[in-house]
Amino acid sequence: MSLKGVGAKIFAKRIRKKIDKWASNPIKTQEKVFKSLIGQSKHTVFGKDHNFQNIKTYSDFAKNVPIRDYEKLKGYVNRVVEGEKDILWPGKPLYFAKTSGTTSGAKYIPLTKDSMPTHIKAARNAILCYIEETGKTNFVDGKMIFLQGSPEMEEKNGIMLGRLSGIVAHYVPKYLQKNRMPTWETNCIEDWEQKVDAIVEETVDQNMAVISGIPPWVQMYFEKLQQKTNKTIGELFKGFELFIYGGVNFEPYKKTFEKLIGKKVAGIELYPASEGFFAFQDSQNEKGMLLQLDSGMFYEFVKADKFFEKNPKRLTIGEVEKGVNYVMLISTNAGLWAYNVGDTVQFTSVSPYRVIVSGRIKHFISAFGEHVIGKEVDEAIRIGAEKTGVIINDFTVAPQVNPKDGKLPYHEWFIEFREAPKDIKTLTLEIENSLRKQNSYYNDLIEGKILRALKITIVPKDGFKSYMKSIGKLGGQNKLPRLSNDRKIADALTTIIDK
Repeated sequence: MSLKGVGAKIFAKRIRKKIDKWASNPIKTQEKVFKSLIGQSKHTVFGKDHNFQNIKTYSDFAKNVPIRDYEKLKGYVNRVVEGEKDILWPGKPLYFAKTSGTTSGAKYIPLTKDSMPTHIKAARNAILCYIEETGKTNFVDGKMIFLQGSPEMEEKNGIMLGRLSGIVAHYVPKYLQKNRMPTWETNCIEDWEQKVDAIVEETVDQNMAVISGIPPWVQMYFEKLQQKTNKTIGELFKGFELFIYGGVNFEPYKKTFEKLIGKKVAGIELYPASEGFFAFQDSQNEKGMLLQLDSGMFYEFVKADKFFEKNPKRLTIGEVEKGVNYVMLISTNAGLWAYNVGDTVQFTSVSPYRVIVSGRIKHFISAFGEHVIGKEVDEAIRIGAEKTGVIINDFTVAPQVNPKDGKLPYHEWFIEFREAPKDIKTLTLEIENSLRKQNSYYNDLIEGKILRALKITIVPKDGFKSYMKSIGKLGGQNKLPRLSNDRKIADALTTIIDK
């Protein structure tokens, strides 16, 4: 074992003890975070507008601070963007993470001196927990690659602006710099396809040990490597031992990755976002990711099926239950308050608190009252693929309300396969049966002959890539929505298919 490996083991043990301490005292930990956030922000514009001076309890907070998404917080954010200080958080942010919103245009998420370290520590701690649990450290001496956005930034009223993954690139520790790939110049390439081609050239003759990124874009990298070398990733990178991923549910990609890699590789799932690094997989033996309760973020939860009611009940960490679909709200040391991240989560454990991301509150199908969510379609396609042996590259689902044949409406599944399926009927049936078992509303609509069985539309190879490219969202942190309640994506894909 190298000196770096020995040091990593010692450090990992120390950090794990710290994590276990706050994880075993979740309510007290969150109370401490809550008091700190209110205390530091009572003299900000937002704090004054929402009576922070008199907020003593969570109940006070819930009465004074309504649930907001970016659109509703935008008036305050715009003042920060214009260069005003002490608006949402004391002083000015260090950065804005720029993201593309669906309704708001560009979104500017503040990253402050207080919040920025939590992003870095969470990513580091995820790896340290893996080391502490498994004792494996060989990878720390190998080459590492992080597929991310460009680290180049611009200035806006004295505040640096860029993509989150690019901002984080500036914080890679010195002891990892020698091992890190690709080069700075390659990382700065804006065009995603050109960037991946350049990364392939730089890494093809290296023995990569750690590879990290959003699964669909790592998949593109792997496929280009395989096309160039005619080898599996495991044959090409014999020291490849750790895959770190996040951003989307990995299950639908699992079989594709197993085939591309050709050997078993350990994985660590992360739950990062511009608004905060919420959770990471702290154990290879437990389902779900450890919610970061000690990272300057106070969490609230609303049951997803109650979220669109006029005054939905807001719950704190001590009130949640396993297996329930919740909308997650955050208040943070970056100045977001009772902020709807847009994600839905389910707890897999409450001792400690571990979550899985079950979908997006705006990404669902309920054209007929069925309210099908992301977790359900992910599970259905996983079971379908497992039982039929097909390998799926990507998929999305939309309602077909007015079929041209005049028959009953249905859900249309657009699926891109790695290899064309031999038996599409069996796959359709397996997906349909799984969805009906999971969602009683959907089952009732089928039984009541309001809906007919789902239909699979095959998307040609690289069809989803073409779609993402057509809307300017190829690569980086961009993700294809699994579910839509309209035909916008479906119609665009149909155009690509008909070409």
